[in-house]
Amino acid sequence: MSKAFQDYYPESTSHCFGCGRLNQRGHQFKTVWDGEESLTRFSPEPYHTAIPGYVYGGLLASLIDCHSTGTAAAAVYRAEGRTMDSLPTLRFVTAALHVDYLKPTPLNTLLEVRGRVIAIKGRKVIIASTVYANGIATVRGEVVAVQIPEDFLA
Repeated sequence: MSKAFQDYYPESTSHCFGCGRLNQRGHQFKTVWDGEESLTRFSPEPYHTAIPGYVYGGLLASLIDCHSTGTAAAAVYRAEGRTMDSLPTLRFVTAALHVDYLKPTPLNTLLEVRGRVIAIKGRKVIIASTVYANGIATVRGEVVAVQIPEDFLA
């Protein structure tokens, strides 16, 4: 597996509970390209329970959120023909998050999140992401991500 998008984030923006590599208590979601789609895999723990046997919805929203903001950054680097370690640094945060829970998401299975770029409009990127459990779509979401100003990254 290639280096994850989140591994390129500068230290100043690597503390997110969902995807921050420097947050030792966080989930540390990792996202990569899989062709034209982005991909995150995550195995929920038993304590990520909503009701016995099923994943807590907040975790699923967090997966959609972090997966999508990482995808937004990678998409803009790709659109500009740049590698993710090039300067200036591009980092995105969530301006809007919409999540639809389609089916209960079972625990004890590897979850796969797949995302695709809907639009890149200046400093705004729209990403559609879907969580799959055992190949079945359980959660669908859309994120409007906005680029953080450079002076925020210092």
